[in-house]
Amino acid sequence: QVQLVESGGGSVQAGGSLRLSCAVSGFTDDGSIGWFRQAPGKEREGVAALDTGGIIRDYADDVKGRFTISQDNAKNSVYLQMNGLKPEDTAMYYCAAGLARWAPLIASRYHAWGQGTQVTVSS
Repeated sequence: QVQLVESGGGSVQAGGSLRLSCAVSGFTDDGSIGWFRQAPGKEREGVAALDTGGIIRDYADDVKGRFTISQDNAKNSVYLQMNGLKPEDTAMYYCAAGLARWAPLIASRYHAWGQGTQVTVSS
């Protein structure tokens, strides 16, 4: 059974940084891990993703240059370093695991989800 547990969310001022962590267990297949976010009243959107082979990275256009996704296989964890945070980055952030190997930013490509961690950026 795949389990994902996010941590590291919080409240910061605009321009600040946060590092989100996703602890992954039970996911032994080749595939991808993605970070998604959902703000109130909006659809869930892909933020960043990587393939478990460590070759492919993909980012949403509005986070490129500010966010970095990485993994630590020894710790079975995936991270999202977020710098230069903006108020519009405020959302619940989720990590997800899926079998697609090209690091998609499409939620339907992921079958296992964490409970989320809240990120709030004030102006």
